[in-house]
Amino acid sequence: QVQLVESGGGLVQPGGSLRLSCAASGSIFSINAMGWYRQAPGKQRELVATSTSGGSTNYADSLKGRFTISRDNAKNTVYLQMNSLKPEDTAVYYCYSDILFYSGSRRDYWGQGTQVAVSS
Repeated sequence: QVQLVESGGGLVQPGGSLRLSCAASGSIFSINAMGWYRQAPGKQRELVATSTSGGSTNYADSLKGRFTISRDNAKNTVYLQMNSLKPEDTAVYYCYSDILFYSGSRRDYWGQGTQVAVSS
């Protein structure tokens, strides 16, 4: 059984910063990609950023320069530093992990989501 536990969401004023964390736990052999997606009310879920175990990162073009993804492979944890937040960043942010098990099987997991609200 694998769990992804997210933390760090909340209410912030425009221009502020937040740091999201997501820790994966369970009988995990390794994690390939970890990342973040978000879903605003009435919109489809969209990519925010992803990071591979080798250190490659990928960002939504519109978020480059404001958001930074990082990860601690030893802790199976991924972080999202969000700076210069805008009201349009308001959404539920979901953690994603591509997990490899000792059995050799592989599966995608999603966190429960953490709310980020940017408002004055």
